[in-house]
Amino acid sequence: MGDDSEWMKLSIDQKCEHKVWKARLNGYEEALKLFQRIEDEKSPEWGKYLGLIKKFVTDSNAVAQLKGLEAALAFIENAHVAGKTTGEVVSGVVTKVFNQPKARAKELGTDICLMYIEIEKAEVVQDELLKGLDNKNPKIVVACIEALRKALSEFGSKIVTLKPVVKILSKQFESREKAVRDEAKLLAVEIYKWIRDALRPPLQNINSVQLKELEEEWVKLPSSPPKQTRFLRSQQDLKAKFEQQQAIGGEQSDGEDETDTVAAVDAYELLEAVEILSKMPKDFYEKIEAKKWQERKEALEAVEALTKNPKLENGDYGDLVRALKKVVGKDANVMLVSVAAKCLAGLATGLRKKFGTYAGQVVPTILEKFKEKKPQVVQALQEAIDAIFLTTTLQNLSEDILAVMDNKNPSIKQQASLFLARSFRHCTQATLPKSVLKPLCAALIKQVNDSAPEVRDAAFEALGTAMKVVGEKAVNPFLADLDKLKLDKVRICRRIKGGKRPLARINSNQQKAPMFIIPSAGPSKKGKPTSAAGGKSKKNPDSKEITESELSAEVSEELAAGVLPASCIQQLDSANWKERLASMEEFQRAVETMDTAVMPCQALVRMLAKKPGWKETNFQVMQMKLHIVALICRRGQFSKTSASVVLDGLVDKVGDVKCGGNAKEGLTAIGEACSLPWTAEQVVSMVFAQKNPKNQAETLNWLANAMKEFGFAGINVKGFINNVKTALGATNPAVRTAAITLLGVMYLYMGAPLRMFFEDEKPALLSQIDAEFEKMQGQSPPAPMRFTKKATAAEEEGDEGEEQEEDGGGQDIMDLLPRTDISDKITSNLVSKIEDKNWKIRKEGLDETAAIISEAKFITANIGGELPLALKGRLGDSNKILVQQTLTILQQLATAMGPGLKQHVKALGISIVTVLGDSKPNVRTAAMTTLQAWVEQTGMKEWLEGEDLSEELKRENPFLRQEMLGWLAEKLPNMRTVPGDLMLCVPHLYTCLEDRNGDVRKKAQEALPTFMMHLGYDKMSKATGKLKPSSKDQVLAMLEKARAVMPAKLAAPAKTGGGKSSAEPSRSTEHIGSLALPHKLWYCVLSQGAAGKKPAAKSQKDEEDKSGPIFILFPNAKEQRIKEEKQLKVILKWNFITPRDEYVEQLKTQMSTCFAKWLQDELFHFDFQRHVKAIGVMIERLESESEATISCLDLILKWFTLRFFDTNTTVLMKVLEYLKLLFAMLNRENYHLTEYEANSFAPYLILKVGESKDVVRKDVRAILAMLCKVYPASKVFPFLMDGTKSKNSKQRAECLEELGCLIEGYGMNVCQPTPAKSLKEIAVHIGDRDTSVRNAALNTVVAVYNVCGDQVYKLIGNLSEKDMSMLEERIKRSAKKAPPAPAKQSAPERSQREPPANPNATFLRKPVPSASGLLDEFQLDLDMIEMDQSRVCELPDLVQHKLDELLEPIMIPEPKMRAVSPHFDDLHNSTASTINFVISQVASGDINTSIQALAQLFSMESLAREASMGVLKDLMHGLITLMLDGRVEDIEDGQQVIRSVNLLVIRVLEKSDQTNMISALLVLLQDSLVTTAGPPMFSELVMKCLWRMIRFLPETINSINLDRILLDVHNFMKVFPKEKLKQLKSDVPHRTLKTLLHTLCKLTGAKILDHLSMIENRNESELEAHLRRVVKHSGNLSGLKSDRGNEKTGLRTDRMSKAKVSDILSEIFKKIGSKENTKEGLTELYEYKQKYSDADLEPFLKNTSQFFQSYVERGLRVIESEREGKARIQTSAGTAGRCNVHVVIPQHGVDSSLSSNNEELKPAVYYERLKILRQRQGLENTSRRPPISSLLSSKPSVASSTDMLHSKLSQLKESRELYQQEHNAHSHSPTHAHTRSASPAANLDDLKKRLERIKSNRQ
Repeated sequence: MGDDSEWMKLSIDQKCEHKVWKARLNGYEEALKLFQRIEDEKSPEWGKYLGLIKKFVTDSNAVAQLKGLEAALAFIENAHVAGKTTGEVVSGVVTKVFNQPKARAKELGTDICLMYIEIEKAEVVQDELLKGLDNKNPKIVVACIEALRKALSEFGSKIVTLKPVVKILSKQFESREKAVRDEAKLLAVEIYKWIRDALRPPLQNINSVQLKELEEEWVKLPSSPPKQTRFLRSQQDLKAKFEQQQAIGGEQSDGEDETDTVAAVDAYELLEAVEILSKMPKDFYEKIEAKKWQERKEALEAVEALTKNPKLENGDYGDLVRALKKVVGKDANVMLVSVAAKCLAGLATGLRKKFGTYAGQVVPTILEKFKEKKPQVVQALQEAIDAIFLTTTLQNLSEDILAVMDNKNPSIKQQASLFLARSFRHCTQATLPKSVLKPLCAALIKQVNDSAPEVRDAAFEALGTAMKVVGEKAVNPFLADLDKLKLDKVRICRRIKGGKRPLARINSNQQKAPMFIIPSAGPSKKGKPTSAAGGKSKKNPDSKEITESELSAEVSEELAAGVLPASCIQQLDSANWKERLASMEEFQRAVETMDTAVMPCQALVRMLAKKPGWKETNFQVMQMKLHIVALICRRGQFSKTSASVVLDGLVDKVGDVKCGGNAKEGLTAIGEACSLPWTAEQVVSMVFAQKNPKNQAETLNWLANAMKEFGFAGINVKGFINNVKTALGATNPAVRTAAITLLGVMYLYMGAPLRMFFEDEKPALLSQIDAEFEKMQGQSPPAPMRFTKKATAAEEEGDEGEEQEEDGGGQDIMDLLPRTDISDKITSNLVSKIEDKNWKIRKEGLDETAAIISEAKFITANIGGELPLALKGRLGDSNKILVQQTLTILQQLATAMGPGLKQHVKALGISIVTVLGDSKPNVRTAAMTTLQAWVEQTGMKEWLEGEDLSEELKRENPFLRQEMLGWLAEKLPNMRTVPGDLMLCVPHLYTCLEDRNGDVRKKAQEALPTFMMHLGYDKMSKATGKLKPSSKDQVLAMLEKARAVMPAKLAAPAKTGGGKSSAEPSRSTEHIGSLALPHKLWYCVLSQGAAGKKPAAKSQKDEEDKSGPIFILFPNAKEQRIKEEKQLKVILKWNFITPRDEYVEQLKTQMSTCFAKWLQDELFHFDFQRHVKAIGVMIERLESESEATISCLDLILKWFTLRFFDTNTTVLMKVLEYLKLLFAMLNRENYHLTEYEANSFAPYLILKVGESKDVVRKDVRAILAMLCKVYPASKVFPFLMDGTKSKNSKQRAECLEELGCLIEGYGMNVCQPTPAKSLKEIAVHIGDRDTSVRNAALNTVVAVYNVCGDQVYKLIGNLSEKDMSMLEERIKRSAKKAPPAPAKQSAPERSQREPPANPNATFLRKPVPSASGLLDEFQLDLDMIEMDQSRVCELPDLVQHKLDELLEPIMIPEPKMRAVSPHFDDLHNSTASTINFVISQVASGDINTSIQALAQLFSMESLAREASMGVLKDLMHGLITLMLDGRVEDIEDGQQVIRSVNLLVIRVLEKSDQTNMISALLVLLQDSLVTTAGPPMFSELVMKCLWRMIRFLPETINSINLDRILLDVHNFMKVFPKEKLKQLKSDVPHRTLKTLLHTLCKLTGAKILDHLSMIENRNESELEAHLRRVVKHSGNLSGLKSDRGNEKTGLRTDRMSKAKVSDILSEIFKKIGSKENTKEGLTELYEYKQKYSDADLEPFLKNTSQFFQSYVERGLRVIESEREGKARIQTSAGTAGRCNVHVVIPQHGVDSSLSSNNEELKPAVYYERLKILRQRQGLENTSRRPPISSLLSSKPSVASSTDMLHSKLSQLKESRELYQQEHNAHSHSPTHAHTRSASPAANLDDLKKRLERIKSNRQ
């Protein structure tokens, strides 16, 4: 019972770990209750149990284990952190719970697994359960299978990944245990429910009996698909939906879900790939060429057997495909042809997309072979071509199909059409764009009229299927030429076909088919095509108009009579022109009032054409007539038939001086009604059929203008390019000029390809054309102003349609070029040359190929099937020269082939990517250039489809990876959409993020945001699931960073610009190229500059683009933005804690109108260096574009607020630099910030006041000071008040200081909303935990006291007693220090102060009344004097001050780390700022950064030695504690961190000042032995450090201060006397101490007894006795024994007195050097000198600075005069007592700890500096020094600002420089006060030179 009571008192978590099982049982019960009680899932309570949950489930006692399982289940269900325990707990459940005999334990174990799945840990659980299947205990295996089955049954196949489960399933059927087999059977039935027949192939190898049993079970299953019944935490919306359905009795299962579930798993994915290339017969290639058909058959049958494997391993099948292709194409034995076709079908089916590379080679051969009549051959060929189609796209095959459509053999035509019909069924609207459909429909329409009925039927079937897939409206425009009968037949075919009746020919393959249909090619989405097509009515109205028949004259008159007045019709052909004019006026009125729906347009225009018609002689009548034509066009339903009635007349009048304008108006109106492309084509052909040059010139001018107004969309350049050529050759100069102007406009849209049409023109003409093109360069085409009426209806078409249009339009220009077919020149002889063994012959073959391409100039896509393969082989050539030559040919090919290159991407393009992995930089550069040339022609989509790119990235070649990732990072941001296959690259991208090669890692990090912009963060973070835990955390952290810098996805092109983009691919790619230029340059650098001259030229052009203004000035744009934000038109107000993506997007949109495009790209780039570059440009243009900057100021400030959230210091410093310049400029321009601008900027600037880096805080405060000059201080005040509420103590302190400055500078009116409310809030901070915040709050209240006196007590309200006493004390102290000058002066002074010339200089923040003025007057502004050449005068007289004030000690308030005054910039140099930076790194939150920074500090011995004992003690305490912290081992790289800390400790021990180090370790050891709370190993490690120091003693004994070490040992022995030490558990401390003392005695001998001077009562000390014993034993006391008897002899006393003297004086000097005891020290020194007048102070003073000596001398005089009763001195003495003294004592014999005190600068320093300046200017003679007493005669009138404080390290640096200067040869030139660089002498020379220059200028 006693035992029980013992554990009953323990806490729950301790009970759970107790060794007594009852205690554990009780602990689990209590834990269960606790877990059910805690409501907050994020409560810290959960954290206590994280490490215990595994013990809960693996408890060795069965009873306790049951309760433990229940508690664990409750924990997992309720705790937010439970996910962290998944792996260990599930593995514990598998090994320790599933083998239990109790069913309840197993049940709880399964529930735990399912609960982990519910909290999103399905992958981990599944992995652990699958591992459990390998366990030897069958019970565990059965339980694991059962758990998997339950998980699948409840969560469904989307959450439980079936592939790994199916993979191991067949193995379970082979188990010897019946229970395992039965459970496997149940699992197989469950899986079948979810994936149906996809499960059959993986299980085809199991025992036939088992398979039969399964089949029987499967048949019993219901046909409706199963549904998920349990949901993840993230699926709560689905859960709600499910519950709702259940409540209704939900039998309505959506069709969508069904297809979803079925499509979710593709059987192909579940299969293991089989490698067949190595299994092929060794002699296959010989046998396949054999003359006997039996041998060939044998070879083919062997391959056929292998290709029957449903999934094949990827590999190089090129040779095999070529061999099979040869058999299909050339073998005379038809039986072998069908076997070869089956092999090809098998390869295509097994390889899927990977076979796409070979599709282009095989399809033409198969199509040609359809000439065979035998059904078995035809069927085999059909199966082959259908399987091949699924591996590629119709777009890639379209050229091959079109090539055979004109074949003479009807069988070939029939089979090609039938193949198209089958292919269309697998297409969707997206995969069958108009650009592909148009040429195919044209070919099929020809076949509809074929003489062979089977060809016609096949064509109808194909057209019907196309209509079914993409909708009637999409196909109708291509069927315009079909008569009604044939059109009806197509429609009938559409109804019959459409996927319902598969062709009989495919049926034989039906069994295999379901397994290999790619999910996307499943059932086409029902109903969707027609509805989607419903919106696409672009061409439909045209088809209606085309059918409008021509009206006869009689019908026209009849219709016109119905709508026109009778008088009007009668007078139309009157002989009197006035009547005709009156008739026209009536006509116009009638048209204007007529109902547009019933307006008979054709009848009306025919009436206008009635005699005299267009031959009208009176210009007034003619003008009216032309105007009416335009009116009818605009108001009525105007058809092309109507247009053709009037066009002739209009064209005839275009050149007319009086009527030309109206004629052009009419043409434009027809363009609006019937589309410009059609109108232009008609008009140009008509005008050039005439011979009138005036009409020709004016028509071309009209067309040029119309193109600008309508845009270029759909213009058929081919239609009138020949007429333009005619115009260029015209004799009339006006026609030529008009033609050249038109070409200029076309160039705007088409770019460079346009010139190709005119290369044959005469040089003179060509130069005119080039000049016109030159004018247009750099201009962008205007946005269209007019639109075709029908186009506006079609405008609502979706993005997809636009993209397709774009593709089609993009190719048009390139398609206009005349292309040569070079396939007949690519002979087999040439190909064999390229593949020859001799490299010279190979080179010859390549030379020939290059010659053929360059001769042809532009070529078709057909280059034969052999050439691509031959060139592909050369890319892997061992001879690098040939590789480069091949790359050059491929570049040539890209230019020559144009967009047709797309179909060669898979076969040849991917091989270029492989070359990027070459070890030679020049080869890689050439490959990259080739790749870029290809992508320019093909676009990126083709490259990203399929697995090829991911396979390349998988190769572990660092060159390949870095080049590829760089290329992708450059290309992806410029794409609007990407194929889903990009996801396949992600796992390899993650591998690259952790690659051994630094460059690969860097490139992978750069590429990460560009992948994310397309795939999204969620998909990418989900993909990390398969990584190891350590990698996963790292990658997720990188994903978070990438998310912040992810570029915005390209928007779909604006509809107005559609025409431009569609018609100018070359221009758009050129633009993209210029955007991506930095990447290209990066590649050039990578490849050691071997990229040739192109990039350089490009960059030059780029620079030209950037020469324009960076901000565009729009009047009132800012006001409009403010108005929109007020009216909430802008979605988001600029107010956030951290900026979300929506804010960035909104800002980007707002900026796009008024920022230069390139600048905006730089500002929103994900690379921070681009930001720095952009800010640099903004700084350069700040002055020149100040007005525009102000107009965009709100956006500029918003962008900078985003940068405040970046962690990059480089960017931050650049941002602050720009802001300082910006506010200085705004102040000069007298601009005042609007409230809108201030609100969106000031709060975020104030966040940065709390930055940990000193230099940042300094700049921010400078900006705040400038902000008050352009925005009322009273409005800045509330922002600062909000800043005081921050959690960051630095920010609170700095904001409070800033508030104090505002009150001092601007008085109490600045306090908003009221002084009382503000002061109460400020006073709250007096009780803050943080010292700096308390001090700042006190200072601010004191500032208020200085302004409004005792009223402050009313304003601050009630304070606690403690806070009030602190405040009163501070006010009292400030009152004593307060200067007599009135504080009110400060306000005008502050307002008058001009911003300095260099805004980078630090601004003096605190407006101290006269200190700033005082210092300013003595600072010589050499820059100003040098610039001021105008006046000739002597050196200026300095203001005469009472110099006595300068030596008065100045009261310095309590030290606060504040921004440094500008005058201290002189003291700053690079070293100090570097040290400051390193120190800021020590404070980093990242442990590695801190360790590195500390290591850096301690690697410099001179710096390391500055660390005082206190600092070293704290540092060692921290480092040792860290090494012993158990949590460090748990983190990733924990061991590495401990090793780093260990090395750092060793470095600190070696480099620090040895005295300080030993003292620190002794104090640490003492503390650790006194308190037992710390880790037990702590004292042990401290002692190890001490032993290490003892080992160093022989080398360091001469440099250490023995007196101090012995004092520390003495103190240690006082706390731990010998007896107490021996009582400790371990004797190591005792032995350590003995070893230390023994070593010291051994090294110094008896002299050690002279070093006990610092111990006060030596007699009481154990130490002396101990030392004597040690010295005696070592035989070193023999000389002293004789002295024992007469200890009082002179010698002994002498030695003693010397030691005493040294002791007393060092103690006195120590006091003088400390802040608190200065006066006491001086008084003691004075009294000592009085007592021992002969005492020699020289040894103590000789090593100190001149300042210190003069300070001591002066202090002694002050005391002397005080003692003599000179009352006037009292105040100054009092002040001196309180003052902080800047003491610079080098670390020497006196006391090395002095230098580590809190050092401050004294007025004496300034006096010395002033003296030097005066001497330098010849204003003071060295001999004429005023007596010190006279300098002490008046009170100090200066209250020094805390701005005067400097960071400690830079002071140390300065003091060391001063010390060195005083002890070197040039001690008479103390130039330290104004040193900016590390070399003071150089700076002095510089100053001298500048002064000489000034003097000579004045003379």
